[in-house]
Amino acid sequence: MTDTPNLGLPLIEASQAQKHVTVNEALVRLDAFSRLVLASRSLGTPPEVVAEGTAYFLPPGAVNAWSGQDGTIAIGVNGGWIFQQPRRGWSAWIEDEATEAVFDGVGWRAGALALSPGGAGLSVRLVEADHVLAAGSATTTGLILPARGIVLGVTGRVIEAVTGSLTGWSVGVTGAVDRYANGVGLAAGSQFTGPSGTPMTYWSDTAVVLTAEGGSFATGTLRLAAQVIELAPPDATP
Repeated sequence: MTDTPNLGLPLIEASQAQKHVTVNEALVRLDAFSRLVLASRSLGTPPEVVAEGTAYFLPPGAVNAWSGQDGTIAIGVNGGWIFQQPRRGWSAWIEDEATEAVFDGVGWRAGALALSPGGAGLSVRLVEADHVLAAGSATTTGLILPARGIVLGVTGRVIEAVTGSLTGWSVGVTGAVDRYANGVGLAAGSQFTGPSGTPMTYWSDTAVVLTAEGGSFATGTLRLAAQVIELAPPDATP
């Protein structure tokens, strides 16, 4: 055996010269995998500057120094790269998506809470969007509640003060304009936490709608987020 079975740490051979090279590589791998942070799982071209210890999961079609390493984790070491195949069940923080994910043997499932032997999954994720208000009594935002997701709630905060003739505003969807909040304040820093009450499932992608109360919107910027449970069926059989 030349490598450890789980993390693939290189082992020193009997009477090996340059032992420090093997030990240092093992320490670098251990440093990366003891709390795995992936800078990205979608980048297929190596960055021009190799940041020491930075790790990437390589998608299909990776090129240049990553060519032929699809599906592995690349770790920057001494201006180059070492590669490691992840194992099913490993978890990682994916930095450019700001999400925790679990490796299912092929890819990373964002927000996974459970993963069955057959591939069925249960995940929780956040959907977030900033919305700049325009003049009017109502506005459709870019926050989309995903089809077939179980929406636990919608939350938000005023980033730049809401102006206009309104006295407050509500948050919902078409046909239920205050499902998630009403009477939300106008000042910067105003916030709301809107649980669904009974978890809601939308059978097609559904935009969150904001409605002015007692007047109309003029300007303002909001940050909105939805907390969603998603179900995944078992994997297809070969």
